[in-house]
Amino acid sequence: MKKIAIALTSLAALGLGAAWAGDAVPKADAGKVTVDSEGKTHQWMKTGGEREKALELKPDLAHGKDVYEVCSACHMPEGWGRVDGTFPEIAGQHRSVLIKQLTDIREGNRDNPTMYPFALPSEIGGEQSVADVTAYIQKLPMNPENGVGPGTDLAHGEKLYKDNCVRCHGATGEGDADKYYPRIQGQHYEYLLRQYKWIKEGKRRNANPDMMAQIKDFSDKDTIDVLDYVSRLKPPKELVGAKGWHNPDFE
Repeated sequence: MKKIAIALTSLAALGLGAAWAGDAVPKADAGKVTVDSEGKTHQWMKTGGEREKALELKPDLAHGKDVYEVCSACHMPEGWGRVDGTFPEIAGQHRSVLIKQLTDIREGNRDNPTMYPFALPSEIGGEQSVADVTAYIQKLPMNPENGVGPGTDLAHGEKLYKDNCVRCHGATGEGDADKYYPRIQGQHYEYLLRQYKWIKEGKRRNANPDMMAQIKDFSDKDTIDVLDYVSRLKPPKELVGAKGWHNPDFE
């Protein structure tokens, strides 16, 4: 418990202390429907269920740390994932987004065979564990050196981003916790590229249909350029860890 206390104190010093009292629970937009690559329809945001229950629970960061030990094998103790995009950075992500993605995987609304066995209630627990581990992950400082794209046409990528992506993901890729739009700043380029292609091809059943419509006519070059630009968007300094930072909870 001493190690946990030290780590949580260090996170608070980074301006990431918990402040859960009175947090608003984001509202679901149940009217959006995604059509996958097989022509099947999926509701982007189902009302009720585990997601809403987890959002309403008060999280326990100490227990969240214990649950995160399962996640750390792939996402790394720091939550920084891998630069090659095998696993995404999840540190600093909006808690609402983390809860949605985790519960979507658990409920079969997002196909992720690698993560699914580790996300099951039998492995990490029920709604309270979801509430706890996502709160812990959100408080982790972000990677200062995420993987970036080739840098071949950043001007074109910037124009595409401003014309197509700002409305949802924000000017600096900060996303919107209240609408379940993810923080994409600081994310690894290769992970962004893979997920983007899956969304465009209808392989992400829980993809936002608004995004699918927005990018459906993007060329391969458009895709590379805009995600190259996104990979270089930086989070606010107060959310970023020091180079070489190691999570003291797992030392």
